[in-house]
Amino acid sequence: MKKLIFNFFRKNVVPKLYYISFSIISLLPKDEKLVIFESFLGKQFSDNPRAIYEYMSKHFPDYKLYWSFNKSIAKQHAQVKSINRLSFKWLLYMGRAKYWITNSRLPLWIPKPKSTIYVQTWHGTPLKKLGVDIEDVKMPGTTTLQYKHNFTKEASKWDYLVSPNRYSTDIFRRAFHFDQEIIEVGYPRNDCLINSKDNTGERLTKLGLPQNKKVILYAPTWRDNQYFSRGKYSFNLELDLDNLNKELGDEFIVLLRMHYLVSENLNIDKYKGFVYDFSSYSDISDLYLISDLLITDYSSVFFDYANLRRPIIFFVYDLEAYRQELRGFYLDFEQIAPGPLIQDNDQLLKELKQIDFNRYSPPEKYEAFITEFCSLENGRATAQVVDTILHNK
Repeated sequence: MKKLIFNFFRKNVVPKLYYISFSIISLLPKDEKLVIFESFLGKQFSDNPRAIYEYMSKHFPDYKLYWSFNKSIAKQHAQVKSINRLSFKWLLYMGRAKYWITNSRLPLWIPKPKSTIYVQTWHGTPLKKLGVDIEDVKMPGTTTLQYKHNFTKEASKWDYLVSPNRYSTDIFRRAFHFDQEIIEVGYPRNDCLINSKDNTGERLTKLGLPQNKKVILYAPTWRDNQYFSRGKYSFNLELDLDNLNKELGDEFIVLLRMHYLVSENLNIDKYKGFVYDFSSYSDISDLYLISDLLITDYSSVFFDYANLRRPIIFFVYDLEAYRQELRGFYLDFEQIAPGPLIQDNDQLLKELKQIDFNRYSPPEKYEAFITEFCSLENGRATAQVVDTILHNK
């Protein structure tokens, strides 16, 4: 009974108290140089918001820059000024901030003050369907109708939306019902891929990885129908690590990078020295830069990774089920994928063994993909986004 009362209070009373408190706080004068950043619901110090934060820290030192973190995450990033997400201090700072910059949705109950500028950077080029384009929502705790309503309600608060290419812009407009300004300049998080110097050795040392092995990055997305509870998803690791270790362990290591919504803790103790779990590591760009190869599925990571012109393999063991039953795709996946689509572990191992990393160059199909989806990535996206939002108040 106590648990039922607590859950009722948490789900019904707390949001209303927060809403009332925030509505009062938001009447206070705005601090014109206060900026609040958040990445993946307060779970990370990463992605487009991090790139914007680091640029503003360097070029606009007079601005007050704060991160919205979950309490446990804040301890990991003591070098940045932060606020515990959903605390009273968070309400106070959010209510007075001139700018909100995030890459995912904020709590639905929080109203956006008229004089606050809400910048939604989003977090990927869409392959799988988004927002109102999802025909049948399989996520726990919601219905298709409610999900779409909540999504468009949130998107109506955004003043700016960042887009990496024209293809994404067209989809964002429709899928989010967004009619405000889209900043179509590439993704700030990819500037480092364009501008990076060759210091792989230093990065490997920093991450505690061996210097003499090829690095495979495995970064799959989540499945809407595999979950523990609302907002906490499981993931069935179909990669045959036993066989990969046996056949490739002398030459390769594997870095696992699960989606931020996946809550499952993977047990990889038996693969020590071969498999490393970097799911909670803050900046995936570091993992891109040290890896020799990306294995993914339907995750948008391959749109970013393609900027490096390194091999990409698509391990899509559930391709038809994902396409037909879960999300569906905007594109003809087989036609545009800048790498082979592999559906079982034997094929995957065969593909890995035949790659000549020393002589690899992107085939024509890969280059065509880069031209269509990565042509705006010139290393200056962050500067262009910041210039737009600061000078178009």
